[in-house]
Amino acid sequence: MENSQKALVLLRQIIRSADMQDKDISRGTGLTPAQLMLMQTVREKFRLTTGELAKEMALTQATVTSILDRLERKELIARERGTDDKRKVWISLTDDGVELMKGAPTTQQDIFVRHFEDMQSWEQSTVVASLERISFMLNAQHLDAAPLLDIGQIDRAQNESVTSE
Repeated sequence: MENSQKALVLLRQIIRSADMQDKDISRGTGLTPAQLMLMQTVREKFRLTTGELAKEMALTQATVTSILDRLERKELIARERGTDDKRKVWISLTDDGVELMKGAPTTQQDIFVRHFEDMQSWEQSTVVASLERISFMLNAQHLDAAPLLDIGQIDRAQNESVTSE
């Protein structure tokens, strides 16, 4: 097999792995990976504003608001207007949200970050440089993307997720 074919197989494995985890998370929690990651971030930080949450997750505030709307409809998060500053809206997990997070799976992002941070800095730089080159080769460098292994739109509703081939 030529190296170009090997590279394409590896890319496909990564894409399929993300798709498979998307489905596993959906079956186990009823959430998209982005919704789960948002809830994990709120759990870790306890209470954040929408802007702080967007910054923490490297997403736009509009995307975070869309995800929060869906989680609020599921009664997994609560929004509370600030008492001192009415412009601030604080995000926290509801009791149902806390309960759901107790059995939540470890995401690929968590596993990737743990392994990536265990690498030497030169290895990290090599991986990043290679991925930057692949992004350029696929003319994808201009696409807006969050640090989240997920298929499709980040702020999609759960039933809009991409199906496998």
